[in-house]
Amino acid sequence: MTVHVKMAAIQWHSRERDYSEELESCSLEKIPVEFGDYHPLKTITVTESKTKKLGRKESTSSTSSSCSSNSVADPLSSVLDGTDPLSLFAATAETVAATTEVSRKKRDQEEYIGSDFEPWSSKRGEILARYTTTEKLSINLFMGSDRGKTTTPGSAVSEKVRTRLEELDDLEEGSQKELLNLTQQDYISRIEELNQSLKDAWASDQKVKALKIVIQCSKLLSDTSVIKFYPSKFVLITDILDTFGKLVYERILSMCMDNKTALPANFTPDNVNDTAKETCLNWFYKIASIRELVPRFYVEAAILKCNKYLSKTGISESLPRLTSMIKGIGDPLVSVYARAYLCRVGMEVAPHIKENLNQNFFDFLLTFKQIHSDTVQNQLAVQAVEIPIYLTLYSPAIDWMLRCIAYRAPDSLLTEMMERCKKLGNNALLLNSVMSAFRAEFIAARSMSFIGMIKECDEAGFPKHLLFRSLGLNLALADPPENDRLQILNEAWKVITKLKVPEDYINCAEVWVEYTCRHFTKREVNTILADVIKHMTPDRAFEEAYPQLQSVITKVIAHFHDFSVLFSVEKFLPFMDMFQKESVRVEVCKCIMEAFIKHQQEVTKDPVILNALLHVCKTMHDSVK
Repeated sequence: MTVHVKMAAIQWHSRERDYSEELESCSLEKIPVEFGDYHPLKTITVTESKTKKLGRKESTSSTSSSCSSNSVADPLSSVLDGTDPLSLFAATAETVAATTEVSRKKRDQEEYIGSDFEPWSSKRGEILARYTTTEKLSINLFMGSDRGKTTTPGSAVSEKVRTRLEELDDLEEGSQKELLNLTQQDYISRIEELNQSLKDAWASDQKVKALKIVIQCSKLLSDTSVIKFYPSKFVLITDILDTFGKLVYERILSMCMDNKTALPANFTPDNVNDTAKETCLNWFYKIASIRELVPRFYVEAAILKCNKYLSKTGISESLPRLTSMIKGIGDPLVSVYARAYLCRVGMEVAPHIKENLNQNFFDFLLTFKQIHSDTVQNQLAVQAVEIPIYLTLYSPAIDWMLRCIAYRAPDSLLTEMMERCKKLGNNALLLNSVMSAFRAEFIAARSMSFIGMIKECDEAGFPKHLLFRSLGLNLALADPPENDRLQILNEAWKVITKLKVPEDYINCAEVWVEYTCRHFTKREVNTILADVIKHMTPDRAFEEAYPQLQSVITKVIAHFHDFSVLFSVEKFLPFMDMFQKESVRVEVCKCIMEAFIKHQQEVTKDPVILNALLHVCKTMHDSVK
């Protein structure tokens, strides 16, 4: 039947269709299959192949009986061979995930300091013990009232900042008291009091007073009137700065707790609420208003970690700016310790940012000539401090900067550092710091190069025996090339044996005994012991060097487990005769007997060993009361 549709003079006609023919054409192709060869319900057997494809195991499927060449394969079997789209996507995802995991682990390794990095705390005690003074010191104590008692900064920034800036001006208006003629111990006690005052002010919610105390302490780092005490002063003052930085960071962190839920460990600024961000900005605004450069730098560096609350790039942007600020500090000693502090804080909060570490050291090298300027020379003349003593004051700061730079650094960077030091005329101070900070393996592999640089150094500026001591400390941890070992010992001992001051001599000899025992025979060890006896016997110098002499004997015993060889060393027993203080002599004898019991596995009838051990045991017996 034909249907006529009339629309706007256009006629439409239905198409004639043969549904039977269309059904047959759309049907699956029929293929004749012999009975038993194929059945749609027959079980599929899956066999794994040992070959791999795209990171997944390739599989093949077959029926339990072999099919003829024209049999129909199972349409789902392609899933098992890993070539279908989903398998390809999964394989790619696995590869990407594996690559991402490797990258993450590498990044984590760079962003966190491992246990192989020597922390600042290990250097702190050494600095305080080494840099002392008998001169009188002075300090300014904060005497402000409770005007600084306010609520936590952070609500309305503009008005509160203006108010608190006015409060900070109290520091310039007689709110401090100067204490004069303090001994070193009195000075340390006063600094500890200030540290406690900071904590008390913070606990009582007097945040402005706490900031005033920190500013006052930071100002002390501009003072070099007792220059030999400056490294220890730096340690004491930065302890207070560290306390302040921790208090501010934890206070803002506590403000980020919503419904008593703490921020995740790897939080971003998006996780920080507006109140905490405003408070954080308030602290940075107040610090930026500090008039003097040194306290402004130190206080901002102390709270550098707080930039994490504000911006993902806050720390990486602040480090170069703070590095540039140090260029405005005129005194070279003050500036180098400011760089050391920035490197220390940088390693704690962003150890993956290496450019800042390198830039601080390079900037220091550019200003290194200031050490010999007229201003510095006049200052040293007033305080009666000689250049060699003055140069040693730089060592802790330079050592720390180089230690941070050398941590997990490639050899190419360390080589570049060496070359830059050479351009300054093989300055002994820098060379000593390089050998103290770089990896022992790096130094040992280039031992002869370092010896050549030591020879070219100026003896007047920095004693060469200290350089050889630093080299010896590295060679006690790592072995130099075998062909160079004897020449290295000869070059070092030519300098050491000429030392006239017993203290200088034994401090060097003690280190190189370890190297000699590790790489040479009893003949060379006997020569070293004989030389030590020669230097330490006159005027009974050995009485002032028992710890070093005890260290020498311990190292010898540790490397000679064959006691027939040890006691055949001609100068071994004469060396022991220098231990004339009974308590020390008994300790040495105990050390010998402990080594004998540990290493002598067989019965011995050697008369030399028996005679020596009887002497050792008699000494121990006679000490028993």
